[in-house]
Amino acid sequence: MNAQPVDSVDRRTIHLPAVLAFGSNLGDREATIRAAFADLEATPGIEVTATSQLYETIAVKPEGIDPDAPEYLNAVATIRTSLLPEQLLDAVNRIEHEHGRVRAERWGDRTLDIDIVTFADVTRDTERLALPHPRAAERDFVLVPWLEIDPDAMLPGRGRVDALLSAIPGSTLRPYAGERR
Repeated sequence: MNAQPVDSVDRRTIHLPAVLAFGSNLGDREATIRAAFADLEATPGIEVTATSQLYETIAVKPEGIDPDAPEYLNAVATIRTSLLPEQLLDAVNRIEHEHGRVRAERWGDRTLDIDIVTFADVTRDTERLALPHPRAAERDFVLVPWLEIDPDAMLPGRGRVDALLSAIPGSTLRPYAGERR
């Protein structure tokens, strides 16, 4: 049997699936989210496999719906990545920062928010990262676009996304038709 030199060994990298949720309610929301999709695709170790259409919704603050705050555009992307969960978090935080994200208040208005909804079947609850996202099951602005690109989607530990969505009362979510003039 002939041994192959190390340089000729076929090296394979494992790529795991993840789901990311995007939101923006400041600035050119559409351009920001579309640029974030491109920035994500340009990040080594990340392959964007699908992106949803954009959806618009009323802002939600810790106290509840805030009709006076700028409305959000939301979308979801599915990816495959060779990054570890914390490395993916670093990557999305970098993209947020490059698009002017300021973390001044919890659930405050923002140019860009990217949440890791799921990372394969990883369960994690640290000060920095909770997987799956702890409030994803309650957010129609995550579940609707996710179902658009993956009708059989499952939220680990919670079940089918379509069933979770049917349990959410009264949606304010609507497909985005472009800026109103």
